Amino acid sequence: MGHEEGARVATETPTAVAAATEIADLLVRDGSISQENVEYALRVREKLQTPRPLIAILKELGLVADDQIRKVLRANRLNVRLGTLLLELELISVPDLQAAVAIQQDGSGKRLGEILVENHFVDEEKVLPVLAAQLGYPYLDDDSLPREPKLLRRVKPAWLRSHECFPVPGDNGTVLLACRNPLEAAPQREAETIFGSPVVIGLARGRVIEAAIAMTEQGQERRPRVDTENAVVAKVNELLSTAIREGASDIHIEPMKNRVRVRFREDGVLVQQADIPFDMARAIISRIKIMAGADIAERRRHQDGRLMYDFEGAKLDLRVSFYTTIHGEKIVLRVLNNMSNLLDINELGMSPRMVQRLREDVLDVPSGVVLVTGPTGSGKTTTLYGAINYLNDNKTSIITAEDPVEYVIPGISQCSINAKIGTTYEETLRHIVRQDPDVIVIGEIRDRFSADTAIQAALTGHKVLTTFHTEDSIGGLLRLLHMDIEAFLISSTVVSVVAQRLVRRVCPHCAEEHELTSDEIRRLGFLPREVPKLVFARGIGCQECRYLGYKGRIAVFELLVLNEDVKEALINRQTSFEIRRISTETTGLVTLLEDGITKAAAGLTSFEEIIRTLPRLSKPRPMSELQRMQGVK
Repeated sequence: MGHEEGARVATETPTAVAAATEIADLLVRDGSISQENVEYALRVREKLQTPRPLIAILKELGLVADDQIRKVLRANRLNVRLGTLLLELELISVPDLQAAVAIQQDGSGKRLGEILVENHFVDEEKVLPVLAAQLGYPYLDDDSLPREPKLLRRVKPAWLRSHECFPVPGDNGTVLLACRNPLEAAPQREAETIFGSPVVIGLARGRVIEAAIAMTEQGQERRPRVDTENAVVAKVNELLSTAIREGASDIHIEPMKNRVRVRFREDGVLVQQADIPFDMARAIISRIKIMAGADIAERRRHQDGRLMYDFEGAKLDLRVSFYTTIHGEKIVLRVLNNMSNLLDINELGMSPRMVQRLREDVLDVPSGVVLVTGPTGSGKTTTLYGAINYLNDNKTSIITAEDPVEYVIPGISQCSINAKIGTTYEETLRHIVRQDPDVIVIGEIRDRFSADTAIQAALTGHKVLTTFHTEDSIGGLLRLLHMDIEAFLISSTVVSVVAQRLVRRVCPHCAEEHELTSDEIRRLGFLPREVPKLVFARGIGCQECRYLGYKGRIAVFELLVLNEDVKEALINRQTSFEIRRISTETTGLVTLLEDGITKAAAGLTSFEEIIRTLPRLSKPRPMSELQRMQGVK
């Protein structure tokens, strides 16, 4: 079916034809137009290559004016869907209506007008004032609706939500019922019975109505002598403060069927906390939405937000994600702890030999790309900022593009990405090279464009520091290849790849020796005959570590400094296994697994943490060789 034929079908559905016919009949009965005028407009419409609504044609032919249409619509309440009326008034396009009808027919269970707004076929805030003028309804354009206790005591929030309306005091003793869809007759009739007063219908934005209903629900749920609103604020503050005090990196608020679970990610592992009272859940979610600048009326879509929280005199930045589930909205808050001190590269947790190589063979090199790779929450940002801190001096111009800026460092130019105002990664990276920088910091390589920018900047003599989400150092190189960056460009610009993970540190207060079994030795990749005895540490649990056996985390690293052998393997498109073999044999690469085993043998972490956290992509070398390579005993 072609576009024009499909458009004609969309405008000639029974609902659309009935709406146009009913409006035209009303105009005829009112004397605004004649039946001959309607028939003439219908003949004109049949001759058009691109179908147009009947009412729009009548207007364009000069047979009827806007004020005449408003008059008959105001005097005669039509049982017409909002979407259909918008089409007849040419406030939406035919293809958009056709797409919305298809969504509705797929079983969404939603009104057509709701689908139009939800799928951005119609901008609710732009169309409502126009629609109000067309229909002759008052339009409540404020960002909030007044709450009149006398009216709200008579009605249940469930009724308001089911009809998407909210009552406010009207003129001369009437009740003004602000509605999202004013063309439904039922709310007005029922409202007059509920309030015992004449009811006038008005229009308001859906999110404004929902916000007013949510505030009403909170008010009606107040228990005797308890100020629920203050209790909600206190509960949210308690939740955030406790998480920050305990060093949590993330806060999970998860609605279940009969409970709301709370968990903190501490030292990389989720730890159960006390549940949120079920009857406070919705109010707590609304409170966090308000703090994060999210739309409290929107519950059907995923949202993101950001909030600043004042904790013991310091401002902490939290990123917030709202995710719609079958039981309600799940919230995850990521704590960006800018109170923590920047680490010197000697404090990152690298072995002495690795720190020396990072300093001399990577950071002191005047140009090239340095990649810091690892999954989310692996400490990449801490390592990146440690490198920036090392390079920062009065002779060096350092500029960043970050999302967001997590640590403010004196002496460098930092830019926080804000897509809402057009400060996107792409826009920022176009301008960053014009700032005469020596060092460019790109918070993350997200796509081909940012990868190209990093490579091109390195080719023109800049040092580029950035992060990547890959499993290990070799994976960082291969992912650039998979982004269609030429192998010769990668080999000529990438200086080093630092892969890392965070593992939990065995609690020093309750640590005890743990001699690995033959099976555990085998799981690490050794043969029992090669390592007859291997002793790690294990925490038995105490009050200091809250009986977890771990306290804090340490970083495990893999530092790849590219040499000619690795570059040649890249250009020849060797397999990841082959590139990894060449790297370990010729560059002095110590793998993540090997660094983890070395640290576990030093009593810093446990066998369980190594198995849980570190990739086992190749067989580890003997312990004596690893300790020699890393400069440790």
